[in-house]
Amino acid sequence: MKFKSKKYSIDSTDYQVGQDNILKWGMDVHNTVFTVSVGLSILFIVALLVFPPADAKAAIDSVKAAALSHFDFVFMWTANIMLIFALVIAFSPLGKIRLGGDSATTDYSTISWISMLFAAGMGIGLIFWGVAEPTAFYTDWFGTPLGVAPFTPEGRELALGASLFHWGFHAWAIYGMTALSLAYFVYNKGLPLSMRSVFYPILGDRVWGKTGDVIDIMAVLVILFGLATSLGLGGSQAASGISHVFGFDNSIFLQLTIILLIMGLAIFSVVRGMDGGVKLLSNINMIIAFIFLGFISILNFTTVLDSLVTGVVGYVKNIIPLSQNSGREDTTWLHGWTVFYWAWWIAYAPFFGMFVARISRGRTVREFLACVLIIPTLVTTAWMSFFGGIAIQQIIDKVGQLGTEQGITDVSLSLFYMLDAYPMSDILSIIAVILIIVFFVTTLDSGSIVVDSMTAGGKLELPMKQKIVWAVISALIAMVMLWIGGTDSIKALQSVTIIAALPFAIILILACISLVLGMFTEVKRRS
Repeated sequence: MKFKSKKYSIDSTDYQVGQDNILKWGMDVHNTVFTVSVGLSILFIVALLVFPPADAKAAIDSVKAAALSHFDFVFMWTANIMLIFALVIAFSPLGKIRLGGDSATTDYSTISWISMLFAAGMGIGLIFWGVAEPTAFYTDWFGTPLGVAPFTPEGRELALGASLFHWGFHAWAIYGMTALSLAYFVYNKGLPLSMRSVFYPILGDRVWGKTGDVIDIMAVLVILFGLATSLGLGGSQAASGISHVFGFDNSIFLQLTIILLIMGLAIFSVVRGMDGGVKLLSNINMIIAFIFLGFISILNFTTVLDSLVTGVVGYVKNIIPLSQNSGREDTTWLHGWTVFYWAWWIAYAPFFGMFVARISRGRTVREFLACVLIIPTLVTTAWMSFFGGIAIQQIIDKVGQLGTEQGITDVSLSLFYMLDAYPMSDILSIIAVILIIVFFVTTLDSGSIVVDSMTAGGKLELPMKQKIVWAVISALIAMVMLWIGGTDSIKALQSVTIIAALPFAIILILACISLVLGMFTEVKRRS
């Protein structure tokens, strides 16, 4: 490909969205990105079928442990820097820029928009970790935050505060800045909806060549493996819940059946389109989640109110110490929890960013960042404080399974252990299983839309079969890995995703710099 000059202008590139695509078998795809992504996915599956899962997991885990231990500062400061970028841009004159131009209007109501970004971002994680994480921190299951003594009032405050820290402003800054970078270059500069577009102010027309292909392929693989990991672990948790409630054998066949069910529902949602699929399911899920949250809070009003205050105080008091990576004595906890979480959010950032960018036209930069940072943080604060606070209180009062000496025996069952203490525990557990499944359907649906767009040169309107292809591939990867190695194999895939997040951390920092450079061109033009 010929490049126009060594001095690039974001407003004068003559690249046309989809110009490098090929039309074949009723599909419209970017030849290089689509072919290499599919090929590497198949190669990965074949490699896992050839090598013993236990050996492969041991090798991958050793690389992951080295990445988390030796490069913890990269993950920690990436999260800090992206939060600083978000705050500075939101409060600066750049916050007045409207995505899509001054006359752009929104495609979705604020409630639907927030429901979709929340369902795609962290909805399923809160179901899984809402009870398990604060409980683990309080009981010293795998270290305690800042080395606080477990089973103490101080330990309770830090357990709740550290949980809010992991799911609060830092996490949503990573997601939000990635989404903003994509949305700005797509709607304000007319570039394709793909990761390569974000780097145009830095790389110029080279983003349309091999350099851009590498960026998009890396993003596709991180998204794809992240989706497969979520499907595998989500299928295992849903199977554990069904087995716990109905007494079924928690077999590999039950887990595979659940993944097939999620895949089928996701395909149905894809066929229904954005409004009839993701938007509808996200709205339904948020309604069920808030009813669930409200019901639990009514039954334990005094406990949840005290836990909310305690959690917020613990978050505010310790946000600075928890954001540091040097001078820490709790390195086991730091690497096992905070660094792991930051790496996981970074790995998921391209998926979340692509999806949220697609649904965010018409909003000002300030409105976008305020909503993405504040509203989900408020929801996660309530969820973690309520469910985590109740679980910790059960431990203190020695109520139910969590109150026994064994405590957490199975992380995937921690929510169901907490619900067992209520008279209508079976009904509540069934609601929890439904929430898990529907959250995963929206995750797979939105993930398929994102990967499809990225492997089609950033086009938005594409043949339906392409989205279905990626939904099936994600589900197949999860099913094959469960079949050959169980949850250990799925956790190995999770480790691969974390390893891939290390170079992506640098990419996201560069994306923030590129975004500011791109925004300055708009300010200069207006002046």
